Amino acid sequence: MLSKILIANRSEIALRIIRACRELGVKTVTIFSDADRSSRHVSASDESYPIGPAPVSESYLNSDRIVELASKVGADSIHPGYGFLAENHDFADKCEKQGIIFIGPSSKTLALAGDKLTSREVLRKNGIAVLPGSREVIVNSSRALDVAEDIGWPLLLKAAYGGGGRGIRIANSAQELEDLFDSANMEAKGAFGMPGMYLEKYLKSPRHIEFQILRDKKGHCVHLGERECSIQRRFQKLVELSPSPIVGPKIRAQVGEIAKKVARIVEFQNAGTMEFLVDQDLNFYFIEINARLQVEHAVTEMVTGVDIVKEQIRIASGSDLSVDQRMVCLRGAAIEFRINAEDVTREFQPVTGNITDLDLPGGPGVRLDTAIYSGYHIPEYYDSMVAKLIVWGCDAMEAQSRAHRALSEFIIGGIRTTIPLYLEIMRCDAFARGELSTDFIEREHLVEKMSKKNIELSDDYQIIAGIASAIHLSGKTQGLSSPKQAPVVDRKTKWCAEQRQIEEKFIGYAEGL
Repeated sequence: MLSKILIANRSEIALRIIRACRELGVKTVTIFSDADRSSRHVSASDESYPIGPAPVSESYLNSDRIVELASKVGADSIHPGYGFLAENHDFADKCEKQGIIFIGPSSKTLALAGDKLTSREVLRKNGIAVLPGSREVIVNSSRALDVAEDIGWPLLLKAAYGGGGRGIRIANSAQELEDLFDSANMEAKGAFGMPGMYLEKYLKSPRHIEFQILRDKKGHCVHLGERECSIQRRFQKLVELSPSPIVGPKIRAQVGEIAKKVARIVEFQNAGTMEFLVDQDLNFYFIEINARLQVEHAVTEMVTGVDIVKEQIRIASGSDLSVDQRMVCLRGAAIEFRINAEDVTREFQPVTGNITDLDLPGGPGVRLDTAIYSGYHIPEYYDSMVAKLIVWGCDAMEAQSRAHRALSEFIIGGIRTTIPLYLEIMRCDAFARGELSTDFIEREHLVEKMSKKNIELSDDYQIIAGIASAIHLSGKTQGLSSPKQAPVVDRKTKWCAEQRQIEEKFIGYAEGL
């Protein structure tokens, strides 16, 4: 077993890895940028060290400094988490050359998986169905226009060296492609450290389904079933569930074997995900390998009982998988919600600020992965996700009901989040029927419903807002007692941070009368 792991990541995922290490008796080292000095992962690990200024290029993407630090503190391995350097083959190569175990695939496999064009071509030649797309890395809009004519419209413009929805644009015409190329390429470079794009045929209203795989150094491989990740915004996942409403035992076994075949072809080791788009005729098209732990791994853990992070560490240590395919069984249903600090009604614009109030959900079947706390400041430099809420039920109906209950309990004051959107989704008949697609949010007009409800709440609270304004002007806001002592305003309004702040001021004023 490994003895000391440096976690080359931050916040929630760093905490998740720390907890797995603690249960395995493995010491942990974390790093932090100047913006993350007060983050919970800093104090939770056995050792923690500053890594640089807030911008990721000077801290969490500084591969040379991270490897140097690992050697200096005696870490025998590095866990990259997800994002940042998790799929960077140069980083894995630097680890290997320094005798540090990279907890993930080999640098060779990462290079192949990260080169989406080459990996797609390799898999196509091995009989794996892939979507039509370009067969070269495209570095300028002129070449993109030439290639696009052979693929046909509409199409997707995608980052060649990364995933997670970064750098993706949809183009319906040559003019749109030309207008979008430079911004997408710049976003890809900023997110993954390398520019370069490729084009892919765009399917109308597909489902996004992925299979979690584990493969050890001896070639033992299992899939842990599927996750449906169709509810997205700007090609980035928001809600994930397992099992998928359209995948039964027969399809699961068939596509699961395809996922395992992909892993064998690219000589994959550790934990990874094989991603597919599914058209309306239930044809599965392979789109990419995510050669790392994924944000939504917790959904699979909830329905299989397999701790994927522990399996990663065991595999990296040279141990065999603790499960075989016969032991894998999906029990019940699970849903994960990415709680993002975003204003849904303003095109999911990321927000920053201090968390002024925090009530966390709990109860049977509820798991919360987060590093936030009351008083925590959401920095502007990193991904907007601040928590992951995962719920489990004995079936899909109970999971949905439990999700609605847990979301209703989850209060984050001081900032806007995606929680209200998820409550809308849980009330949506189409979700209950399993009618999912990557354009689900647009198709069900959920943002419009959110905007309308926000206006209605604002109208209801005009009087309170006036009183709050009077309090502010009169300087009576200091020394007021806690609003929790007299909850005179309906709790349902807490979902909107601005209304919550007004509520607190009004309650305090009422108590002072």
